[in-house]
Amino acid sequence: MKAGDILKIQLGLKASTDSEQIEDRLRYKPDVFEFYTSENDFTEEGLKRFRYDFEWIKSEGVQKIVMHHPMRFHGQFTELIAPFDKCRDLYNFIDKSTDDLLQLAFDYDAQLLVHGSYSRQTQSYINMWGGVDQAREQAYRRIDSFADLGKNHIMFENSISPIFYYGDETEDLYIFEKGYRLAFDTSHCFIKNHGSNEKMLASMKRLKEHVVHYHLVDSMGETHDSLPLGKGKIDWEKALPLMNDDATSIYEIILKDQRDASEQIASHEYLSGLADKLRNA
Repeated sequence: MKAGDILKIQLGLKASTDSEQIEDRLRYKPDVFEFYTSENDFTEEGLKRFRYDFEWIKSEGVQKIVMHHPMRFHGQFTELIAPFDKCRDLYNFIDKSTDDLLQLAFDYDAQLLVHGSYSRQTQSYINMWGGVDQAREQAYRRIDSFADLGKNHIMFENSISPIFYYGDETEDLYIFEKGYRLAFDTSHCFIKNHGSNEKMLASMKRLKEHVVHYHLVDSMGETHDSLPLGKGKIDWEKALPLMNDDATSIYEIILKDQRDASEQIASHEYLSGLADKLRNA
């Protein structure tokens, strides 16, 4: 990050399609808005409401909108490695929801974020393929297909599972050479690498050119704790200069009340203060 730009910390907030959550986020006048979607958003009525939400948010002056692909379908995580022959409904939902969100992305010049993998149920799907190598090949086949479909309106987020993760140099370079548009979740990388700032920072540097969006979130490096910035062990003073200037970002923090973005705002104030410190150093 260039010294002259280091104070330009954008305010990125996340919410579901719940109107109270959206209203709360909009009062802070965010630069970036990320929708956290659920399977209920993909009914005919849900998609109609989604278009209304887009018009509402854009009318408030927010131009950078990201849609987070739904995490679950009927209680199952939307793992890209779910095989069609054994998980037909889940597989079809992943395809349909991706198509629906990409239509919105193209219509409203927005972005779709898709997880390369999750973690909690990943091993059961890996077992369906007979091993991690075969499952990994399937993951990249699916990502290749979605990347071709979504063009410059889709990105892929790192996991803490054995599939599609950041922090290992060989895997990072493989992902980099693929040329995917990437979403970099700081806590996922930090946790996957057992709380190693060294490995997380090296990964941020290696992948920087292809990162188009960040999930800024702290962690103790052991579990998926989603802490406010400054409350975990991530070295933000070293991480901040490694971020891609052209990427968007949001604070993906666990909130005490989903209708109150206080923890996200506190994280923004922390990062802005750190940027101030670095600029004046």
